Amino acid sequence: MRVYIASDFHLPFSPETEEEAQRGNIALSFLSEINGKADVLILNGDVFDLWYDWKSSIIKGYFPVLKKLADLSESGCRLIFIAGNHDFWFNDFFSHYLKCEVFTESFQETIDGQRLFVAHGDRFTSNDSRYQFFRLLVRHPLTRTIFSLLHPELALGFGRMMSRTSRKRSSSTTKSDERRNTGLMEYAKKISAGYDLIIMGHAHAPVVIDFHNSMYINSGDWVTHFSYVVIDDGKPELCYFKDDILE
Repeated sequence: MRVYIASDFHLPFSPETEEEAQRGNIALSFLSEINGKADVLILNGDVFDLWYDWKSSIIKGYFPVLKKLADLSESGCRLIFIAGNHDFWFNDFFSHYLKCEVFTESFQETIDGQRLFVAHGDRFTSNDSRYQFFRLLVRHPLTRTIFSLLHPELALGFGRMMSRTSRKRSSSTTKSDERRNTGLMEYAKKISAGYDLIIMGHAHAPVVIDFHNSMYINSGDWVTHFSYVVIDDGKPELCYFKDDILE
């Protein structure tokens, strides 16, 4: 069995720069490349800079990547999506149309003999109470209800502003990088006795740490590293995507 795990594509619904458009094309190349190879694809948050599906509408800018995910699903690949700190508002589009399993916090299951714990990781940052308050606020049912009542164009304008603010905070200082990395690693070590593999994203820093009885892997990102995790016949590996666009 072959399991792919990737996070932090940060695909905008309306690319504003050539770099953003290029990242989108690389993501599409990756999804095409693994079609027919992946038995399971776990998307571990922040695939989209913003996601919301209204009762009768979706964000048309994401159609190309949604089409690739539909192709994977139709080929027999099991799709799993874990909410990140940018994409956490899900209704029924993923579950109904893509047959994708959606988890709001973490995914825990034994696959191919490996006890997996997979989470985006934003819950586990260290000494970042301001972000944790913001997280509670934006995920509150009232916030979601208000967003759902807005016209999509107005809602997406507001969402773009929130996304920019979050990106600016998440890439601001070395200290914030340290808080993210330290918090994720400490939490992974804390739960290591219960799992063979603990995989997170959010920190945008690919890393592999062996705890002897288990392993922590951060899958990195698709902004600078283009990294992901493959578990092939129970053996995990941190990989880097090679594409003509990157060369």
